[in-house]
Amino acid sequence: MNTKFIWLLILASPLLFGCEKEEPQTQFEKDLKLIEDYLNEQNLNAEQTSSGLHYIINNQGNGSQATLDSNVTVTYKGELLDGTVFDEASTPVTFALNNLILGWQEGLQLINEGGSIKLIIPSKLGYGNRAIGSIPANSVLIFDLELIEVSSP
Repeated sequence: MNTKFIWLLILASPLLFGCEKEEPQTQFEKDLKLIEDYLNEQNLNAEQTSSGLHYIINNQGNGSQATLDSNVTVTYKGELLDGTVFDEASTPVTFALNNLILGWQEGLQLINEGGSIKLIIPSKLGYGNRAIGSIPANSVLIFDLELIEVSSP
């Protein structure tokens, strides 16, 4: 076989066999894949908003609905995808909704007083690329929340 032909094949092989590079995933794409895997593993069906927030309404509630200007009184449990609980309030606590992470701001407006919801929050709607306490940077967060009361500031 002609050695020039062999060298031509060797030199041309990247062109023939793909020099197309796979684009790196964004953190948001990674989060969505992690959320999809979590939902499948847990056998959960969640709705998704355009922002990437996933939620499951357990009880819609029948009281007032929160707005960004509301104070919300809630009980909650926050955990990571691996089940590590990083925060919990079993007795009601009150927050100004507009001071909370974006995932809570969006998710708590989906239910009424007396309602409960599970939020699966991509990192961009949580703490992003910042580590906060025992929460690693770029963490998907899971919250089980009960909206006890909605009030004006």
